[in-house]
Amino acid sequence: MKVLLDTCVIYPTVMRQMLLGVAGAGAFTPLWSARIIAEWQHAAARLGPEGLAQAESEAVMMAANWPGAQVTYAPSLEARLWLPDPADTHVLAAAIAGSADGIITLNARDFPRNILAEEGLWRADPDSFLHGIWVAQPGLVSDVADRVLAEAIRLSNANWEMRPLLKKARLPRLAKALSTV
Repeated sequence: MKVLLDTCVIYPTVMRQMLLGVAGAGAFTPLWSARIIAEWQHAAARLGPEGLAQAESEAVMMAANWPGAQVTYAPSLEARLWLPDPADTHVLAAAIAGSADGIITLNARDFPRNILAEEGLWRADPDSFLHGIWVAQPGLVSDVADRVLAEAIRLSNANWEMRPLLKKARLPRLAKALSTV
């Protein structure tokens, strides 16, 4: 299964680490475009030079781990598309060009299911998507979550617990599911 990751699910660190960790374990193949990566870097730059440097280095690692993940498309593809927010048509164009099965986004309103269905695509929020993978492969998702938690503790020097960390990352269903195991 190939899934396009919208900028809004790449930018939050824990969310990105969960999605890419699950992808790295073989649950799905992630896709993105140069513009999506540029939007992430632009947003990270608001945190200062360190934020931009971190986003740039992580983007390089993503490209190395998934060399075929960055899709390109002709401007004519984007020009024929319509979404409620014209600024999001590039996401839909990238999904189509990459032969994605779906789009992971937090912006449900901007990606109406009927329009996506016309292109053979579905959309999901990251919490529902990851929870669905957890239902099918709980060990895989739990292992990724344990690594993400350990990294959060290491980087922040704080004593995070799984449920609060994932809830803060806007993954409440997954947080609840993992805390009941």
